[in-house]
Amino acid sequence: MIFLTVGTLFPFDRLVRAVDDAVATGVIEQPVFAQIGRTKFAPKNIEYVEVIDKRTFDNKVAAADYIISHAGIGSITMALENAKPLLVMPRMKRYREHVNDHQVVTARKFEELGHILVAYDARDLPEGMNKLKNFIPRERKVNPKPVADRICRFLNSLQD
Repeated sequence: MIFLTVGTLFPFDRLVRAVDDAVATGVIEQPVFAQIGRTKFAPKNIEYVEVIDKRTFDNKVAAADYIISHAGIGSITMALENAKPLLVMPRMKRYREHVNDHQVVTARKFEELGHILVAYDARDLPEGMNKLKNFIPRERKVNPKPVADRICRFLNSLQD
């Protein structure tokens, strides 16, 4: 099963439509369960709900072979923590999906590190799905010390 999640804060019709179309055309052959938020687009080819509770969400993540998501940091870390192959499509300012393109920056960085795959456009989804079948995300090694040191230096500079 593929779990599609787009979060609940903003609609993401472009991604939901792209996944629904990919199922309709046979690009995606597995069943898809989607959490689509408050979108205007009603999928015809996938099972979906607008919002799910955390327990159901966690169960869907655990049961998923792959995850498709927006490029929110919470979704990315959730997939990495569960060692799930993840394909993201970043929300973009030009489509009025977000206020800026921070998801594009986030997606690029995690892609460079080998943690995720990225479809920057709906046309990229078929290739991304093909790669996802054999993708093994690189394990993320969290190192908070440099960040803590930087914050500490900043706070100390305020005292000067």
